[in-house]
Amino acid sequence: MNKQMQMVKLPANISAANITTGPADIRPGPPAKRHFLPHKFFLKAICAGILGAAALAGSAVPASAELKLCNTTSSRVGVAIGYRDKERWATEGWWNVASNTCEVLLKGKLIARYYYIHAVDYDRGGEWSGKDTMCTTDKAFTVFGVKECVKRGYKRTGFFEIDTQNEHDWTVRLKYPDENGKK
Repeated sequence: MNKQMQMVKLPANISAANITTGPADIRPGPPAKRHFLPHKFFLKAICAGILGAAALAGSAVPASAELKLCNTTSSRVGVAIGYRDKERWATEGWWNVASNTCEVLLKGKLIARYYYIHAVDYDRGGEWSGKDTMCTTDKAFTVFGVKECVKRGYKRTGFFEIDTQNEHDWTVRLKYPDENGKK
């Protein structure tokens, strides 16, 4: 699966130095007196550790979600995306993705199950496209709607579909069709 693992970050008001983890953090106290019960001391320390860990887990910031594209080719590529939000279709571009790097295309929880991608190989020529057509231009753009692209002054461009399976985080990897790196 293309899901990316995310690290949980501590909230700004909590640092690792402030967290007690239990008996390992206990420092020796005064000598025991007749009414001192060592097992209660350790029980309190363990409870404090458990409560500290529970507070940390309960207040942890959730991992961020995103749609990411990784260019695993030896070429620079330009990428456009398409998707349908609650109201309408939208296409956006261009992200320039260097060879063997990744770029976040959308930050935050993904709002659609299906996304559409069109990519152009700047160095070798060619493209990654599909049968689903949407509107693009040669410059940076955001276009709403997918009908009458040419009539509205845009290009009609083929996109390929990505099914995120309703995950909130997804990575797409562009690669050449064969292992020799030829398109």
